[in-house]
Amino acid sequence: MFYKETNFTKESSIGEIPKDWKVKKVEDLFVVKTGTTPSTRQEEYWNDGTVNWITPTDLSRVNGNIRIKSGERKITEKALKETNLTLLPRGSIIISTRAPVGYVAILEDSATFNQGCKGLIPKNSSEVSPEFYCYYLLNKKQMLQNLSGGSTFKELSKERLQKLYVPHLSLDEQKSIVGVLGVVDSAIQKTSEVIAKTERLKKGLMQTLLTRGIRHKEYKQTPIGTTPKTWQTVMLEDVAEIRGNKSINNFERIAFVPMELIPDSEIFAKYQIRAKEDVKSSTYCEAGDLLLAKITPSLENGKQGIVPSDVPNRIALATTEVFPIHCNGINKFFLFYILKFSKFRNKIISSMIGTTGRQRASKEAVERLEIPLPPSDEQERIIEILSNVDKKLELERSEKARLERIKRGLMDLLLTGKIRIKVD
Repeated sequence: MFYKETNFTKESSIGEIPKDWKVKKVEDLFVVKTGTTPSTRQEEYWNDGTVNWITPTDLSRVNGNIRIKSGERKITEKALKETNLTLLPRGSIIISTRAPVGYVAILEDSATFNQGCKGLIPKNSSEVSPEFYCYYLLNKKQMLQNLSGGSTFKELSKERLQKLYVPHLSLDEQKSIVGVLGVVDSAIQKTSEVIAKTERLKKGLMQTLLTRGIRHKEYKQTPIGTTPKTWQTVMLEDVAEIRGNKSINNFERIAFVPMELIPDSEIFAKYQIRAKEDVKSSTYCEAGDLLLAKITPSLENGKQGIVPSDVPNRIALATTEVFPIHCNGINKFFLFYILKFSKFRNKIISSMIGTTGRQRASKEAVERLEIPLPPSDEQERIIEILSNVDKKLELERSEKARLERIKRGLMDLLLTGKIRIKVD
């Protein structure tokens, strides 16, 4: 089925391609259309809309899929008629060409789109597979961004998109390549569905376990709501301490945890080994401390993680945009799940202060956060249940990442003709 191509031409405007492939411009194969946004002041353009309207934000949410059915909003037939919008037919390609550039999908239903997108309508269905060119453009995302102009917001113009050179090969080979990539996409989609289902399970378990506990029959009303009768309600400062700055003099190199290595969906943070003088603006922490992001949007996005036990000398430095929390009366993993739980995290978020876009949680708000405190053995049982779900999520996310690497490798080989598919 697969074979390695050895007969290339070096004269192509898109680089080395098989000799039996051709090169054409996008405008040779597609009619390129631009979009717009109907006036939001005209309610009759939006109320009870029935016509699909796609934006770059909608395209960003397809999550690896190459198809999109509808957007978050719809417009009315009146808006379609009066605002010079193009209604792309089903099977057209839609690509984000502004903020950001490079999201691409195939329309499963007819749709209009805003000025942040361009639409590509195939001119001849007997020589163009929209799915093939969707994959090709996805694989050229960086190139599309490089072709974009503008200082504040990058934008890929209609003219540059139309003049973009792309490979042109037989429709049968296009479809064969799409078939192979589609199999991988299907596996990725199934894995994504398992992840989503497991995340819903975890959310439900957290709601139950962190408020109702395990097999309790008697409950009581507390400042944080109904809890098991045997549980205490405490402030975080009663069971944990937010560390202050501390000088470290004995080491030239030290573990450092930047914000990008604090996870939003895993338990343990990662770290880098750096020269101490390169991380002067930092905060002290130790192995086992819980790092809680205190700045927007990291706090809202759920960024927090435990400093792993393998940091050298069991001490580290972290970005100043976190609170290092040392647990002295509560299991650190239990507190990890408490602070992940939206019921308690949102209380911290609601107390954030500062200018829009740079808001921070205060130390006092975190210290005085009221939380439940079950007996230690029940904390451990709750941790075991939730950590098992986390292990399942970690396995599925690793599998999805593996499949995505396979897909990227196949795209690099198949869409350039380095590896061919034998077409009967």
